Amino acid sequence: MPEPTPLGDFLRARRAVLRPVERDGKLRRVRGLRREEVAKLASISPDYYVRLEQGRNDSPSPQVVDALARALQLDEDGASYLRKLADQPRTTPASDDREQLPEGIGLLIQGLQEVPAFAHGKYLDVLAANPLARALFPSQPEGANLLRVAFTDPTVRALYDQWSTVVAEVVANARLVLGADAGSEQLKDLVEELRTTDDDFRAIWDRQDVRETAAGVRTLHHPAVGDLELMYERLHITGTDAQFLVIHHARSGSESESKLAKLRATFL
Repeated sequence: MPEPTPLGDFLRARRAVLRPVERDGKLRRVRGLRREEVAKLASISPDYYVRLEQGRNDSPSPQVVDALARALQLDEDGASYLRKLADQPRTTPASDDREQLPEGIGLLIQGLQEVPAFAHGKYLDVLAANPLARALFPSQPEGANLLRVAFTDPTVRALYDQWSTVVAEVVANARLVLGADAGSEQLKDLVEELRTTDDDFRAIWDRQDVRETAAGVRTLHHPAVGDLELMYERLHITGTDAQFLVIHHARSGSESESKLAKLRATFL
């Protein structure tokens, strides 16, 4: 039996979350398209689709990939992720060497005094954080893994007003960036550990959502200054392999801006 492939796993996961409409116009009670239903929607043979899911063929043509994206009702992020899986050959796991943040970005982060700013790498390790970011997110010092703390540190759950939404976005972003990359051995071990010990993580990870979230608004319950409504920007660092700069900021003149200033005065 062939080894499972990222492409086959993704097709199977996305097929499982759909609920088709029956001939009488009602939704099927049980979620999940059958393999032959996906094949029919994509205008390919059922045998060929089965071979894709089972890892016996991991190089479908661009036309087939586009047809599968439509059949599985993928949005643009999902379709882009599917193309990555189809285009990338199997590779050996990446090196576990620590990622190096560009020196200029590190200096920029430390120079930003008015807003919390930090950078993370491809595998969600915090590479640098300025003092205000450490005060706002005490569970995320340099060297911490965002995936680990999100699911294992109870203070993180208490910090976010919509924790489940936040972690779902973190996981979906991570899947989109990683694509078919097996990742480092350390990350694979962490994923397996969290899948085994945390029902929330297992449900989110196995759903295989992929989505890029580059900006938004978070409501935080900070133990020192109370509730904060902060906007955030997640910016790709040009010239790196999926390193990101994350900045949080408050609307000018808002109560949250005053609370950020209080946090800065208290901890810095």
